[in-house]
Amino acid sequence: MEHSNTPHLAATPHGMISEPLQNIFFVTGTREWHFNDLDWQFSRNMTVVRDGDQLTLFNAVRLSDDGLKDLEKLGQIANVVQVGGLHGSDDAFYRDVYGASYWAQPGAGQDGVPVDRELTEGGELPVSGAELFTFKTTSVPECIFRLERDGGVLIACDALQNYLKPDEFFSEQSAQVMTDMGFFTPANVGPVWMQAAQPEAEDFRRLSELSFQHVFCGHGAPVLEGASEAYGATFKRLFDI
Repeated sequence: MEHSNTPHLAATPHGMISEPLQNIFFVTGTREWHFNDLDWQFSRNMTVVRDGDQLTLFNAVRLSDDGLKDLEKLGQIANVVQVGGLHGSDDAFYRDVYGASYWAQPGAGQDGVPVDRELTEGGELPVSGAELFTFKTTSVPECIFRLERDGGVLIACDALQNYLKPDEFFSEQSAQVMTDMGFFTPANVGPVWMQAAQPEAEDFRRLSELSFQHVFCGHGAPVLEGASEAYGATFKRLFDI
């Protein structure tokens, strides 16, 4: 496997790995970002799905040495998936260090990081019992995985969020700015992602037709049970669908 040309970022503070649903693991970490002339610090999430003894990482977050040891106990780190075009800063770490196959949509991926497998609707996917939903109207690549288990599970990045309040991974400035921007809204569509990606209602009409009960987001707490109704109300509010 060709090594990436992207330097690996250092691990940043993160929480413990939890298992909200059987064989679906979740950990919250930190994102530091300079955007719109502001220095941002807020939380972001990695979701890990175990198939047999193989792990697939969605919205990868580099963990500390202790965190990596805990992750390794769960299985073999086999795949790393870029779900959203605005994420991916830690994808190269897991590809280079663990030999994980890197999956991304056509035109996505990180600069200097070879994409091993392209994500396309109807194509092969890194986890079994899954289907791929892709946004077709956005200016930034974004997709959502649906797992056929537990009544339907969505794994999203920025399009679907569930920030309830600032957590310990926020700076005070980011907490205030993001409060003013309306980030802390349950079962939300990401406000900055909306600005960057400019999605149209048709994408969310198609998304609303999927059957699901739970959502794991790139930002905010998992939505367990009743997720379809909660997000359906948001889509109605934002897109009148």
